[in-house]
Amino acid sequence: MRFDPFYLNSAVASLDQTSVMEQLLTNEISSGSHVNSLSDDPVAAGENVLLSSQLNLDDSFSQTESSTVGMLQVTDSTLGSVVSQLTKALTLATEGNNGTLNASDLQSISTQIAGIRDEVLSLANTTYMNRYIFSGSQGGTSPYTLNSAVTPNTGTYNGDAVTSSITTPGGQKIQSNVPGSQIFSNPTNDVLQTLNNLVADFATGTASANAISDTTALNSALNYVGQQRVVIDNSITQLQAAQSYTQAQGTQITSAQTSLMQADVAQVSTQLSTAETQQAALTQVVNILEKNNGDLFSLL
Repeated sequence: MRFDPFYLNSAVASLDQTSVMEQLLTNEISSGSHVNSLSDDPVAAGENVLLSSQLNLDDSFSQTESSTVGMLQVTDSTLGSVVSQLTKALTLATEGNNGTLNASDLQSISTQIAGIRDEVLSLANTTYMNRYIFSGSQGGTSPYTLNSAVTPNTGTYNGDAVTSSITTPGGQKIQSNVPGSQIFSNPTNDVLQTLNNLVADFATGTASANAISDTTALNSALNYVGQQRVVIDNSITQLQAAQSYTQAQGTQITSAQTSLMQADVAQVSTQLSTAETQQAALTQVVNILEKNNGDLFSLL
């Protein structure tokens, strides 16, 4: 009988395919993953790359958000202390303007306001994680220095007016700082210069002609600092809301990745059992064909 390799080759090819499938299914069960290489499921692998990219973006935002909120909370607390100090100074200045105090009392008020000015100056130079929070983008530069060689004393701002922001994964930009020049030395509400003026107003023991207007300016500066706290508080609220959304999104993405990539063990086990049965049958067919020179009819 002439040897015909057709049936034998077909059977061997089918056996090889079944063996490959059996190996893939075995790998899927052992790894627990539906996709162990790009060729296993190109569509699922591509979707997983996009999901992973979004997760990385969310993780990066979460880390930045945590440090930014920490800095903003320190900023808010610092401004709260500034408000407290300015309130004390306003009380003293108002008392100094009532016309009933003697020279010694007025000089004492000047000294006390000078102490408050120094405290506010120190607060304006607050740091967080070794960075000055009121220097704009110049975090390594102490924002304020005091020139006591002139009367009234003057405060010099050494930072810049750059306002920074943080972008959420959704594209929202949220303000993340307030430069000192916007808070302590704003041309309309100059906190430090107003305090310096009041120190000089009462230093001689006689309230100067500018004392009342400077006291009014201090009240305006006090209200202005309170308004800047609102800006900070709004940023904190927005960032925390964005963080909550990002965390919820991360949970959803992780769940989607699990559904996309995780192997269905029950289904794969059934497929593997079928493949093993087919392999056994095909192995038997190949053995018979090899013994009978590829004669298919000998199987009948």
